[in-house]
Amino acid sequence: MTSKKQGKESRKLDFSTGWDYAPAPQSSADITLAKRYKHFINGKFVAPANGKYFSTINPATARPLAKVAAGNARDIDKAVKAARAAYRNVWSKMAPAERGKYLFRVARIIQERSREFAVIESLDGGKPIRESRDVDIPLVAAHFFYNAGWADKLNYAFPTRSVKPVGVAGQIIPWNFPLLMAAWKIAPALACGNTVVLKPAETTPLTAMKLAEVMQDADLPPGVVNIVTGAGDTGAALVQHPDVDKIAFTGSTQVGKQIQRQLAGTGKRYSLELGGKAANIVFADAAIDQAVEGIVNGIFFNQGHVCCAGSRLLVQESVAEEVIRKLKDRMETLIVGDPLDKNTDIGAINSKEQLERINAYLKIGAEEGVQVYQSSCAVPDTGFWCRPTLFTGVAQSNRVVQEEIFGPVLAVQTFRTVNEAIAKSNNTPYGLSGGVWTDKGAKIFKVTRDIRAGVIWANTFNKFDPTSPFGGYKESGIGREGGLHGLEPYVTLN
Repeated sequence: MTSKKQGKESRKLDFSTGWDYAPAPQSSADITLAKRYKHFINGKFVAPANGKYFSTINPATARPLAKVAAGNARDIDKAVKAARAAYRNVWSKMAPAERGKYLFRVARIIQERSREFAVIESLDGGKPIRESRDVDIPLVAAHFFYNAGWADKLNYAFPTRSVKPVGVAGQIIPWNFPLLMAAWKIAPALACGNTVVLKPAETTPLTAMKLAEVMQDADLPPGVVNIVTGAGDTGAALVQHPDVDKIAFTGSTQVGKQIQRQLAGTGKRYSLELGGKAANIVFADAAIDQAVEGIVNGIFFNQGHVCCAGSRLLVQESVAEEVIRKLKDRMETLIVGDPLDKNTDIGAINSKEQLERINAYLKIGAEEGVQVYQSSCAVPDTGFWCRPTLFTGVAQSNRVVQEEIFGPVLAVQTFRTVNEAIAKSNNTPYGLSGGVWTDKGAKIFKVTRDIRAGVIWANTFNKFDPTSPFGGYKESGIGREGGLHGLEPYVTLN
């Protein structure tokens, strides 16, 4: 590592010139991707009923990675029938301890293939390999391990209650954490004795299809897990299928509302994990350097592709100038580029459509009169990229404060008192997550008690654990995933 400019006369680093790092690419030479992926139904890979396929794109290069089956209502029906038969004849009748053994086996195989999964996740989704390798895939295995332990202990999880599985679960997952969202949903469903039909996001289906290979390698009984790929109409067919007992959806608030309307009066259970506009609240007594790093971790390291991303910064007036200056300096050190390079901090935007959405909000911010700051980093010529961006001088009514952007874009507001910070934090339609940075424990307890959000971090951000429940309030959804609470949507209690 060498500095472009040695500035011996100054104690301050010249962030405008940055640092040069030798390329450190993660090899993909030993990663095997098929040219075409079929649906996974009843333990086998099955061609789509309509014979149609679509391309999944590497967002860092805009080039196709593979063809994937385009599912329709007939494919969904076939998968649901397989899931129902497996539920009725095998999985619900199996001893709980035996179900747990299958989950343990899946977890171990994922650990063994973790490098492969991490590379494919970064290729298909655009996220930096550091995040895929160090966060996503270890958490995937951890969720299977954790829920495997509950399989034969449900009577302890719900004491004095009679516990039965719900039946067939239809599960729809987004593109920002493709394999992790699959694990969040599949693992508790199977542990509780349910069978599954999973619909991955159309832009990131590859690790789900690799997960199907894991299910085969684990000798999971046919039909227990079924995976049907496709676009929005495929997911709609799953929601509307009359023989699905429970729907679990993670995605946009708009689609979540549509699902609620479709399920009204059907008697189907549902859980929804939707959008967010989390506030990171920094008080004057916080460890400022630590807070700045937490802010960067909360919004930029994940390209803002996280529903719980800290996309709003509320900073106390007395330290606002210092925090913003240090934040801009830190932004200048961030590397945007090849997701497979271990030096990369910010990878590619997941799709052309998502980049267009982000750029539209950058234009909206400028039109609303806010100040727009972007780092001066270079970005590749091909693929979908966005420099880390800061909005300052914003008002509570600005759209960039109220609406979810889902990109590496941070809106900064100031406050004077604790109550003002809480009021501004709660003044959005969302309530998924939040963060508070302070040296005072009493202040932490007051803020975390009064903010209407499902998950609130103190002096850290974006820390996850399979034992901890996750979910939101208001337009951020209903229900919880993870921990003991994540088992409840998949059981019937008497």
